Amino acid sequence: MKLSQFKYNLPEDLIASEPAAYRDEARLMVVNRKNKTIEHKTFKDILNYFEDGDLMILNNSKVFPALLYGEKEKTGARIKVLLLRELNKDTRLWDVIVDPARKIRIGNKLYFGDNDELVAEVIDNTTSRGRTIRFLFEMPYDQFKSIIYQYGKTPIPDLLQKKRDIMDEDEEWFQTIYAKNVGSVSAPFAGLHFSRELLKRLEIIGVDFAEITLHTGLGNFRSIDVEDLTKHKTDSEEMIVDETVVEKVNKAKDEKRNICAVGTTSMKALETATTLSGKLKMYNGWTNKFIFPPYDFTVANRLITNFHMPMSPMLMMTAAFGGYDLIMEAYKIAVNEKYKFFAYGDAMLII
Repeated sequence: MKLSQFKYNLPEDLIASEPAAYRDEARLMVVNRKNKTIEHKTFKDILNYFEDGDLMILNNSKVFPALLYGEKEKTGARIKVLLLRELNKDTRLWDVIVDPARKIRIGNKLYFGDNDELVAEVIDNTTSRGRTIRFLFEMPYDQFKSIIYQYGKTPIPDLLQKKRDIMDEDEEWFQTIYAKNVGSVSAPFAGLHFSRELLKRLEIIGVDFAEITLHTGLGNFRSIDVEDLTKHKTDSEEMIVDETVVEKVNKAKDEKRNICAVGTTSMKALETATTLSGKLKMYNGWTNKFIFPPYDFTVANRLITNFHMPMSPMLMMTAAFGGYDLIMEAYKIAVNEKYKFFAYGDAMLII
């Protein structure tokens, strides 16, 4: 398929700048692939679509305050640094994105904190992800990380930052309630809709849960610049599928129970860690899997996801799972019905 097939008209006022007042009271569109039907519900109504024995796969990655504001040496020019990936814990080496990038050169020093408490030196500016910097910090690692957390901000996507400034509330909003393993620069959007009460009610009716970890990077938010999707290369993301998940998923598959991926990141992890026989295997490494139609999914038969931006990888995966024609029709209806889109927007359940 071609990039242009995933264009659609999205009015800017439908991009949610804040989440629903209560996580589980966002709107929910239920798309039935077999019957080609679309229903309009509230997110907590998912209780009516799951039963005893069903399995939900959650991405427990936790967003860290990866956005730092500082100054460039000598000129004092304001710079914004997004921490993407820790390359070496001992030498404090990180891959980052610097804005404005054109003013930053190898050897430049960058200062952060009230009293320039944190200093970094630009080591490389030729990586595909932006820059590599080394923090010049000789104190113990725990102290280094505490300073990052002290001065770092929640890295809500640029699209939202254009609508409003980052607020203190984003620290809680932009995090799932089951987040555990630190490493993402973006929350798994679909998981933001789950409240503790809703999870408990699902547990009471017999729904089981398994947790994978996929640390979300910026690859999902970069513009795709090729019309032929087979030529697109996405950024790698770190992921872990442990033995507990493997046992639960393979048992559910053998017993032909429903398996629901909560979010495209969970789906990506499942599809990365499958064997040729269709079973799940343990996995601890990196994935650059890019899923677009046509694609045969091997693990999950249900997907909970948000409404995604035009021509985004998440929309493409959703269309691959739900069927291109049905999903694109659902998106037209979502626009007409004024559903909210993107990170803080409404949700879709595909069954």
